[in-house]
Amino acid sequence: MTTLTLEHPLARANGVALHAVGATLTADELNQRAYSELLRQTAIQKGLLAISDTPNLDGVPSEAASSAIEALLEQELVIPEPSEEACRRHHAAHQATYTTGEKLRVRHILFAVTPGVDLNALRKQAEATLLNVRCFDSKSLEDAFAKAASTLSNCPSGAEGGQLGWLGSADCAPEFAKELFGNKEIGVLPRLVHSRFGLHVVEVQAREPGLAQSFESVQGAVAMALKQQTFVTALRQYLSLLVAGAELEGLDLDRAETPLVQ
Repeated sequence: MTTLTLEHPLARANGVALHAVGATLTADELNQRAYSELLRQTAIQKGLLAISDTPNLDGVPSEAASSAIEALLEQELVIPEPSEEACRRHHAAHQATYTTGEKLRVRHILFAVTPGVDLNALRKQAEATLLNVRCFDSKSLEDAFAKAASTLSNCPSGAEGGQLGWLGSADCAPEFAKELFGNKEIGVLPRLVHSRFGLHVVEVQAREPGLAQSFESVQGAVAMALKQQTFVTALRQYLSLLVAGAELEGLDLDRAETPLVQ
């Protein structure tokens, strides 16, 4: 993630400073502060927050502001209950999500993303390692993968040839599990797997299929998933509308050309 060292003049939203002079923020952090500040200002305009509330230069809203923003979103965002038909379609299209008990026997080589690491060099090394282990046939792969893991992996499992053993989806970081579970791939995956820890070369050695859950048994969870999707879409649209009417300095957020939330 790119880090910006913000210098004078300060980034502002409608004249309100979003950080202290000399603060070091990523672009995402700065954008998040801008969205939060626009919501705080709107809550004041709507009478949900006292005008005496003041923003914090550390980006953390007051307890009153946090509550007011929640009330604002509940008031402004219309999140309808999904129909049973929509829930059934979602369930049918995401069978893997509603399957329990799937197990995978996995080993990996981790190229960890750490502070100051050269991401381009790290990616090139990971891609070269992936290509290398994929060149071996099944007889030679066992030793080749284990050797690469023991010499290159930043995970303690490298000492065991990268072996993670049998895993359920709950045993992994969600982004890691999303790449591995719910499909039929066996062998070295033809792509790097990205997670919060870094880049992984992954071999799925075996799979034990899980049990599909009936629609009736997970209908509530399906409805919640669809409502969350609708909430995220509506929130993005609402934020775009606030940005369109704001005066921003020192940052460039997407601006809506037309009202997206009625």
